[in-house]
Amino acid sequence: MFDEYKKLIKEACQRVYEVAKRTDLDYAPQLSVRHNNKIWLKREDQQSVFSYKIRGAYNLIASLSKKEQNLGVITASAGNHAQGVALAANHLNLQSIIVMPKTTPEIKIDSVKRMNAEVILFGNTYDDAKEHALKLSAEKGMRYISPYDHPLVIAGQATVGVELLEQHPSTPDIIFVPVGGGGLVAGIAAHIKANNADIKIIGVEPDEAPCMHQAFDLGERIELEQIGIFADGAAVKQAGEENYRIAKELVDEILLVSVDEICAAVKDIFEDTRSIPEPAGALALAGLKQYIAEHKIKDKELVTIFSGANVNFDRLRHIAELSALGEKKEALIAIMIPESPGSFRRLCHDLGPRLITEFNYRYADKRMAHVFAGIQLKQGSDEKSALIKQLKDKGYDVVDLSNDTVAKMHIRYMVGGHAPQAENELVYRFEFPERSGALLHFLSEMGESWNISLFHYRNHGAAYGRVLMGFQVNEDERKKFQNFISKLGMPYWNESENLAYKKFLS
Repeated sequence: MFDEYKKLIKEACQRVYEVAKRTDLDYAPQLSVRHNNKIWLKREDQQSVFSYKIRGAYNLIASLSKKEQNLGVITASAGNHAQGVALAANHLNLQSIIVMPKTTPEIKIDSVKRMNAEVILFGNTYDDAKEHALKLSAEKGMRYISPYDHPLVIAGQATVGVELLEQHPSTPDIIFVPVGGGGLVAGIAAHIKANNADIKIIGVEPDEAPCMHQAFDLGERIELEQIGIFADGAAVKQAGEENYRIAKELVDEILLVSVDEICAAVKDIFEDTRSIPEPAGALALAGLKQYIAEHKIKDKELVTIFSGANVNFDRLRHIAELSALGEKKEALIAIMIPESPGSFRRLCHDLGPRLITEFNYRYADKRMAHVFAGIQLKQGSDEKSALIKQLKDKGYDVVDLSNDTVAKMHIRYMVGGHAPQAENELVYRFEFPERSGALLHFLSEMGESWNISLFHYRNHGAAYGRVLMGFQVNEDERKKFQNFISKLGMPYWNESENLAYKKFLS
């Protein structure tokens, strides 16, 4: 099956190395010892554009007829594919246009411009940019270069699999591959399964953008209504058609990993290589760790694709904050203690010889104090469960907030902001495009129909800003308010019943 890819992949191997590097397959000693398996990292961060995307982009562009090449190429991308297309076109002396969302960080825009590509900033999302790029493609006759849904792109990405089979000292048992639109996993699976059907191929997606996972579950491709953008290199609403056709037959499983697990994997790769992956670049390792923990495997040969390293420096602070949670080395908990002298000392005593990483408190009630605490763990989730049980047995009211997005992104910075006078308060979480003037625009869109009773915004160095807002809305205006929120055109979540909000802010 998929015999046509044998020829395409062979041709790609003769073509892509005009610009791509044969990247290393590095043994990861610390990860291997910690997880009782032999773990290898396929180092696509070593490419000149710090991502595997150059392989597929070049393979497609270099295969175009001279007539097509002379008309130039165009694509839409906010990152790695843009750089791949720009480099490929520059190498072949072709005109190239890259349509990028207005939210694209300057570092990526500048990188593309340095490769002599024309950059057009359009829209706030990848979908906006893609629609505009396709329109320009039709108007100018320029060839649109898909980031993943094309056989020649898939064949180009498959050269990663060709290399790792040649480089591995024996035979891998399982290969873990990051999944966005599915070009890389389809290409690797097409080559690996044709050479050794016993090697497992496991795809890994962010749990906030599970397009391939959903397609596997439902038996058909669907378009997700809303996706998270933390792992922006894999934030895709719909898997590619050709990619899904291959993956559903050849990929053994698709795993979903959380933001915290991705952050922990970023740290793991840094500690073994001193290289810093972008969130999507660490996806596969996050899946590998999850798989080991769930299936209790030992002494296996495991390969993970370190797919890219185009991370904004500003994001590292946020990644570092969440990595301890992803490693299960920190617990965030809400604890109720008596509002009386000595109660904090007694709590510290009852916590035992553990390091308190964070302690947030503000007087709000004469009877009980609400404490937001971070506690360092040494034995992971088992220790956290034991700690919470121990505290409850001593009479404390304890809530685990370690997996609460609102608590991690907002509440920890707002403890003490009780507002009993904020009647009829509704609390919503939003994501809006992170660009100059976007916050002012966001507030202007809100208008003056309802009083804003709570507001927290923090820049995380990502393409989108995260805001927590409270509104005072009377019961008879709830329907009108909901219609207003829905028309804003940005992702939102109603957090009015969130436990962390109720304990620390309501």
